[in-house]
Amino acid sequence: MGVWGMGVVDVYAGSGQIITIAIMAVALGLDALSLGVGIGMKGIRLLHVLQLSLFIAFFHVLMPLLGLFAGDYVGHLLGQVTQYAAGGLLFILGGHMVVNSFRSGDSGGLQAVDYRTLWGMLLISLSVSVDSFSVGVSLGMFVNHILLTVLTFGACGGLMSIVGLLLGRHVRRGLGDYGEAIGGAILLGFGLLFIF
Repeated sequence: MGVWGMGVVDVYAGSGQIITIAIMAVALGLDALSLGVGIGMKGIRLLHVLQLSLFIAFFHVLMPLLGLFAGDYVGHLLGQVTQYAAGGLLFILGGHMVVNSFRSGDSGGLQAVDYRTLWGMLLISLSVSVDSFSVGVSLGMFVNHILLTVLTFGACGGLMSIVGLLLGRHVRRGLGDYGEAIGGAILLGFGLLFIF
């Protein structure tokens, strides 16, 4: 019974980590959704929706992967302190996202970037994925499933950017700011959860 009971605990702990990763991926994807809504309201062709979403998905895989490796290294150095450091990083990142969502300006100052060019797509994709690096650093301190984590971040970022870009063609301007605020609040909550 001891072996079976231990397996159940391991499965439960693993599923808790998977749920946490999924929720955080959605929270980070809300940033891509809000940017997509802002860009989509300007009018965007379906080809550009696909191209931009693929770039965002790529950077939502690359940035947290780099952060995970950095966080894993820091985790080995700091040991038990990493949980508080991870919580602090998520708390600061979430607070930053919430504050930015209430600042004036429509898409974080990205209106001058032409999303139809390769350079514009790279800049927009990188800018919306930079916060994934910080989350990756904090996740690298305690996550076991690196491939699952970054693929989940990429899938959510890409799919939510498609939804945002398409939704932006049909809705009013205020939704984009609310999406970023909700994503920031979720990350802020996870930061508090890790600290306490």
